[in-house]
Amino acid sequence: MTHRWLVLLAAAACALIVAVAGTILAAVALTYPKLPALEVLTDYRPKIPLRVYTADGVQIGEFGEERRDFVPIAQVPLLMRQAILAAEDERFYSHNGIDYIGVARAALSNLASGHAQSGASTITMQVARNFFLSSEKTFTRKFNEALLSFKIEHSLSKDQILELYLNQIYLGQRAHGFSAAAQTYFGKPLGGLSIAEMAMLAGLPKAPSSYNPVVNPSRAKLRQQYVLRRMHELNMIDDAQYQQARAEVLKVQKTRENFNTHAEYVAEMVRQAVHEKYGESTYTQGLKVYTTIDSTHQQAAIAASRAGIYAYDQRHGYRGPESYVELKGISSASSDFLDEQLAPFSQIGDLLPAIVTQASNKSLTAYLSKHGLVTLKGKSLQFASRHLSSKLSPAQRIRPGSIIRVQLIGGEWQIRQVPDVEVGFVAIDPNSGAIKALVGGFDFQKNHFNHITQAWRQPGSTFKPFIYSAGIERGFTPASMINDAPLVIDPTSIGGQRWEPKNFDGKFAGMMSLRDALTKSKNLVSIRILQSIGPEYAQAYISKFGFPAKNHPAYLTMALGAGSVTPMQMAEAYSVFANSGFKVNAYFIDRIENDKGVVLAKTQATIAGKNSERVLDARNAFIMTSIMKDVTRFGTAARASVLNRTDLAGKTGTTNDSHDAWFAGYTPNLVAVSWLGFDKPRSLGGSETGGQAALPIWIDYMGKVLKSIPERPISVPDGIIVMPVETSRGTRDEYFYAEFPDTNPELFLDNSASGTTEPIEEEVKDLLF
Repeated sequence: MTHRWLVLLAAAACALIVAVAGTILAAVALTYPKLPALEVLTDYRPKIPLRVYTADGVQIGEFGEERRDFVPIAQVPLLMRQAILAAEDERFYSHNGIDYIGVARAALSNLASGHAQSGASTITMQVARNFFLSSEKTFTRKFNEALLSFKIEHSLSKDQILELYLNQIYLGQRAHGFSAAAQTYFGKPLGGLSIAEMAMLAGLPKAPSSYNPVVNPSRAKLRQQYVLRRMHELNMIDDAQYQQARAEVLKVQKTRENFNTHAEYVAEMVRQAVHEKYGESTYTQGLKVYTTIDSTHQQAAIAASRAGIYAYDQRHGYRGPESYVELKGISSASSDFLDEQLAPFSQIGDLLPAIVTQASNKSLTAYLSKHGLVTLKGKSLQFASRHLSSKLSPAQRIRPGSIIRVQLIGGEWQIRQVPDVEVGFVAIDPNSGAIKALVGGFDFQKNHFNHITQAWRQPGSTFKPFIYSAGIERGFTPASMINDAPLVIDPTSIGGQRWEPKNFDGKFAGMMSLRDALTKSKNLVSIRILQSIGPEYAQAYISKFGFPAKNHPAYLTMALGAGSVTPMQMAEAYSVFANSGFKVNAYFIDRIENDKGVVLAKTQATIAGKNSERVLDARNAFIMTSIMKDVTRFGTAARASVLNRTDLAGKTGTTNDSHDAWFAGYTPNLVAVSWLGFDKPRSLGGSETGGQAALPIWIDYMGKVLKSIPERPISVPDGIIVMPVETSRGTRDEYFYAEFPDTNPELFLDNSASGTTEPIEEEVKDLLF
């Protein structure tokens, strides 16, 4: 009887198995043909973001929904691959898409625990899910996942499957793929990771949010230790490697956006330009843009600009705490609460937000995220010492709960503040127009407005060289004597009310040479030169340098730079002087490459002396450079003599009421323009001039980038004669056009359409002499 029941049970079991098998086979037969095609795998095209680089290959920007770097399997370090296999699928190279041993082990584990706590997804199954399926936990999805795994294993090699996994899997912080994750979390390429760092990344696929080392460092550490243990048990690393990796303290970076070379304004310019050309594919096709920026120049420009703006801020005093939070009843050791209060205040430039926990007349203690409590006293408090007084109002006083800014200088924390004033700096190669450095403002996170390309400001006296150049073209010479005397301008001559212009110092020097007048930036002389050549002529003349007539009305105020320019325009215009008379166009993109390194577009630059237009007589450019060299030696920019070079030329500029401070200067191979001012124009302060506020930035930058560059002398061009003249500093050789050889001539102007010269009218001569 027992035997009969056993036979019946066996028959029933067989029938059930056959039925289940038939059902499965039927399901397979029905489902398999409907599975998606694998072209997305065999022709894998990941969404790779736009990346922006300097000319010397330093990354300065990245734009895209996903952070991703595609890396061929052969370029992935063996230990990185082994760490992933140890964490996710140790039998990957031996199973056919489904790990039956892993399935059985997971089933027993889940049965023992009474609920589903572990699965048995292989790397192949994860690839199937990531590319084709959702993450819903249903039988249908798991069934389709298994079938897709078989199909993938049948169509692709193991290395191809692993390569897809390595580059596609999401690992938190918008990072897709292990190469992107290595850069995101550690700022390194895969080949630069330690075993401990590899294990940390290998632990992420299980649950990127739970094991994210930025968000959950303790849980990430536990997962990393598990991966290291598995690597050790599988003999992927030896005892020494295991112990060293377990003990290694990892330095996880909080964000990948903080590139070492700060060129955010340039990166944004690139993004806009590339998006205009390629549309939305800009952010997914892996385009690489190589700019003209030199990382050394950019770092020097950033450092100089910030030093200049901090110096200005120091001169004008501390304004008070940035904000205030209530700390009553909160322990200074409550870092979670303090971090939460600091969250709305991001780092700006190199200024970190801090909460004051204790304050007295002589010291204060403040809390900084990631740095804990720090104490400031002595010189570290000097800038804001007045605001520690109990006599000030609570809003102005630094007290517990005050939000302040601190900066690490020479190993010591010092109190600072976020500047109100803005800065702009640009440097270009005058022979090609290639932009070498660009600082669009104090900090891109604080203000996205690009002051180099978007800020239209009055140039002040930095515009005078273009008026003087026009004068030389009309017959003036550096030795021409002009009267620096009071002048009253008729309203009809300037399109407004009666005008009595003054020099910056309020003094008048009487008769002086044109050279000395520009060197000392005499306003009255500039106006008299413009009167003599005519505002309409000057308005047409300055177009040679790239200044649109509409921005510079043909009034005598043009002589003092009353029109509107951008710092970029000024850099291009001064390049004409620097390169001996050629117009070049500034550009910032050298080339655009696709993800395979094929060049898609390349800028065809205008090169001085080759394919660019000559817009200025070489003699004029030489004479103007000669005069502006004097500006940097013993004129308004004499502070530049600290650089101890003889090939520097330039001009300071300060507008009415000191709204704008400028310096534009150059060598034969480099033009740089610095600007300082408020977004809503107001006075920088009565003592703030171009020489005081803008010139130091230029000097700081030039001192760094020209350190190893030899001086380049400029030869005297044909058509110039050299003759001795008497000056206020003794006898010197002066330069003249060969057609105007007299050192003390009657002034001539080109008044006829045919180009012949006629003596200047007596009434104008009275103004000049």
